[in-house]
Amino acid sequence: MKEQIEIVVSDLENERLDKYLTTKTDLSRTRIQELIESKNITVNENPTKANYKVKLNDLIIILVPEDEAYDIEPVNMNLDIVYEDSDVLVVNKPQGLIVHPTLSTKEKTLVNGLMYQVKDLSGINGVNRPGIVHRIDKDTSGLLMVAKNDYSHNSLVEQLKNKTTKRLYVALVYGVINENKGRINAPIGRDKTDRKKMAVVEDGKEAVTNFTVLERFDGYTLIECKLETGRTHQIRVHMKYIGHPLVGDPLYGPKKVIGNTGQFLHAKLIGFNHPRTNEYLEFTTDIPDNFKDILEKLRKGEKL
Repeated sequence: MKEQIEIVVSDLENERLDKYLTTKTDLSRTRIQELIESKNITVNENPTKANYKVKLNDLIIILVPEDEAYDIEPVNMNLDIVYEDSDVLVVNKPQGLIVHPTLSTKEKTLVNGLMYQVKDLSGINGVNRPGIVHRIDKDTSGLLMVAKNDYSHNSLVEQLKNKTTKRLYVALVYGVINENKGRINAPIGRDKTDRKKMAVVEDGKEAVTNFTVLERFDGYTLIECKLETGRTHQIRVHMKYIGHPLVGDPLYGPKKVIGNTGQFLHAKLIGFNHPRTNEYLEFTTDIPDNFKDILEKLRKGEKL
């Protein structure tokens, strides 16, 4: 079965088809070129080439085949499962672990560990993402909801869509934020010049991040972030946008990166209504040791 995406060109005339589609979809340019080559992308019902220059009112149809099925090997990762019942579980994902396999991912993922430790996982997201309801970045640590059956999966997705879940993150950012609280409401989409990055863009999707200052240091600030939306790299992009990128972030921070484990960002709290009982459940977890270590250095006035 193939997902179908239809786009009518209303802007950016005379731009290459492959480049144009990177601004209009979440597909990489390489993936788009593969789909063009396999005739899964047509313009006005005709197969075309990647260098075709789009024109006003062109009808572009993209057929995206289902992900290639992986032979997901169960791996004992001794995952930190902080809650589990017959419908849902909450796992504390360690930093450095990707949530699920992708076409470009060869390493073991959280899904490999879940397959080893958990008997049942929902199948709505296909064989490559069993149980996965939402994601956090590879180098972000912290709490994730996982669905053990399709009934629970649908409920949790609906709660995310309706913004009734509660998600709090702790982040260390560059610079001293003078305000005690702030709200960033700025749309996020693919960076127009670098496909690996997201950015605040005019035609992006709604993205809202609320932050509260927890602690100030010499040149750094520890903040708590509450998400109203769940866009890719949302906190990282929004904090860079206001001039306070995350410490350790190789993608959105300064060229000279502090540490070697990625951004200091931790999903510390998650709350949701239980899919079957409707009881509100809330879970918290402490920041990882490397995050604690860097905070101790800052509290002692040491240079990072």
